[in-house]
Amino acid sequence: MAEAATREKALQEAELACARRGAQLTPLRRQVLELVLGAEAPIGAYALLDRLKSSRPGAAPPTVYRALDFLLEHGLVHKVERLNAYIGCSDAGHGHAHDHGHPHQFLICRRCGATMEIADHAVAHAIAEAAARAGFVAVEATVEIEGICARCAAT
Repeated sequence: MAEAATREKALQEAELACARRGAQLTPLRRQVLELVLGAEAPIGAYALLDRLKSSRPGAAPPTVYRALDFLLEHGLVHKVERLNAYIGCSDAGHGHAHDHGHPHQFLICRRCGATMEIADHAVAHAIAEAAARAGFVAVEATVEIEGICARCAAT
């Protein structure tokens, strides 16, 4: 039950964050965000579409992709490129938008697929410094780290 309460709080914060930016978290966008937040692991667009069709039989891929684009633009979800899937932003609703306003790295378990977002400023700083040494200005960086999660390592 706490998980549902946490998800509902995140949805309310997302609505407020969108309103502060003059954007609207429509019922469809809210539903897609709720599906992402409720997924046990990062979820792909077609899996979202399958879940969405139970309440919106006419939903099609563009429906989901437009909603995901909005959620990405407003910093409410991240795309985990390696998995071609989406995960809720652990810092959503805290005033950042498209660039997500915070560093983000993902720890991806090779065994069970569990994915956790971390926001280590030291990693972001190291990347920015390395890029600067190469004469490059880093605007955004997403780091995806594969390994074994604590739960799998214990078994």
